[in-house]
Amino acid sequence: MAKAEVVIVLSLLLVTTVVDGLGGRMRINDVKKNKEVQELGRFSVEEYNRRSQGRLRFSLANGGPSTALVFSQVVGAEKQVVAGIKYYLEIKAMQGGVTKTFESVVLVKPWVQSKDLLNFSPSTH
Repeated sequence: MAKAEVVIVLSLLLVTTVVDGLGGRMRINDVKKNKEVQELGRFSVEEYNRRSQGRLRFSLANGGPSTALVFSQVVGAEKQVVAGIKYYLEIKAMQGGVTKTFESVVLVKPWVQSKDLLNFSPSTH
């Protein structure tokens, strides 16, 4: 292969990789066995509880039930390469003795060892 042909082939491979790997969401298989995904789900619930602490104290002080969530498991996940990796998680958690489904979005930037909970809400599915 001539040098120009090698450059063209490598350029096509790079473009294909960029198109396939950036921007679009990719389904993560076997999420129940994926330790990283399960840990991100646990992080999502713990961070939600931490951010909701004021509301939890108010509810308990006024005789209301605890609304803190208890992580069960991640049951679905997708990831998207952005300026880091954005994880879209479907999480099962207990609230007041009832299992509920929540959706969260977590941005992970491994090169600076950071995780940020961008969204956490009841599932619309």
